[in-house]
Amino acid sequence: MARLRKAAKVWRRPEAQRAAGSVLVQPGGDVFTIDAGAIFASRAPLEVELGAGKGDFIVARAAEFPDRNFLAVELSAIVSRMLAVRCGNADLPNLRVVRMDGRTLVNLMLAPESVSAYHIYFPDPWPKERHHKHRLFTPHFVASLTRTLVEGGALYVATDVAEYAREIFAMLDASELVASSEPVPGQLSTGFGRKFAASGKTVYARAYRKTVVK
Repeated sequence: MARLRKAAKVWRRPEAQRAAGSVLVQPGGDVFTIDAGAIFASRAPLEVELGAGKGDFIVARAAEFPDRNFLAVELSAIVSRMLAVRCGNADLPNLRVVRMDGRTLVNLMLAPESVSAYHIYFPDPWPKERHHKHRLFTPHFVASLTRTLVEGGALYVATDVAEYAREIFAMLDASELVASSEPVPGQLSTGFGRKFAASGKTVYARAYRKTVVK
């Protein structure tokens, strides 16, 4: 509760709302489309983080790769506001934030072959069996990830839940994506990743690539 009060206090500051407003994407017009070309100052490869949280990973990555565009996706109203304030204060022209369910974005709003990389780190495992239907990864979602990735595009995934990792990787192995031995850039660069690494907890991470059609 104290954290919520602190977030609300920050959000009431005009400077915080200005910072957030500089990066928040407000879908309009054709509600089933988000056009990266319309929300970034320049056209560049697009990387998307679903469930960006506080933005630890994506802010650092956007600063590291100014020649790429980055879209941070977060569903929670409070978290997305604080994420937008942080991203706005970072003052990076290649970074934007959208408050949205990641499934809606990937399944409905992104054009085919429009994303160069997806980052999905520590998605909610919905541990109770009766809640498994709420999990992010489904065969349909994986098909949408594949459809929206460019040829050669990457999917990076990490979770700390062994059972969920087996489920995710089985779906991805059965898809058109191909497992890659490359490192997963956000495995230890998110708040959860650092926390789990410090505690010695196992993190299950894999990279996948969309094969190039010859």
